[in-house]
Amino acid sequence: MTDGRTGGRAESFQGPSFRRSLLPSFRQGFALILLAAVTVYTVALVMVLVASQQDQRRPVDAIVVLGAAQYNGRPSPVLRARLNHALHLYREGHAPRIIVTGGVGPGDTTSEATVGRQFLLSHGVPSEVVVVQAQGRSTQASMTAVAAWLKQKQLRRVILVSDPFHMFRLRLEAQRTDLEAYTSPTEDSPISDNPVLELRYLFAEGFKIPVAWVWAAVSPLTSHPRSL
Repeated sequence: MTDGRTGGRAESFQGPSFRRSLLPSFRQGFALILLAAVTVYTVALVMVLVASQQDQRRPVDAIVVLGAAQYNGRPSPVLRARLNHALHLYREGHAPRIIVTGGVGPGDTTSEATVGRQFLLSHGVPSEVVVVQAQGRSTQASMTAVAAWLKQKQLRRVILVSDPFHMFRLRLEAQRTDLEAYTSPTEDSPISDNPVLELRYLFAEGFKIPVAWVWAAVSPLTSHPRSL
């Protein structure tokens, strides 16, 4: 009886002491995880900022315009800026074709890619030059569709056109889809003209890049899925 009570008292004294001894380890582990997360985010953000300032235009097989919102058949200001930039690159002679991307948004009846095509045709681009790839509503889906079309044509060199904040993630997507890609950011996007809005997009990319990085490394494109 006495031994049992003594054992119970000993256990009750050891329990809190044991938990207290674990607290420093938990705190150190949490601090290390937090430090690693901050480091990864900082590196990603720096890469986003660096890529946003680089224009890699050169002769390629195709200019690829990443989709953005459209309003009842009219390109949004963001999409218009991307299309104008692609038009400028085409007129400079960097590629013989322009691939427009972007699917049908909720409540819409027309895809972003179709609106992009109509815009380019209205600005004198021959219809045979514009290729519509309207699959998907994400960067991954658009890049997958573009890569599949190019592979069928035995082509792979592209200039990717989007807003500056988007450039580094597009390079990762190009790696995943096995494209030889160069980026050329828009020069007059409404996002870039608004410093607060641009910072918001840049900081958001810092969170998206690690995911895209891992995805590009562990899940290279081997087929053309219907959706992502």
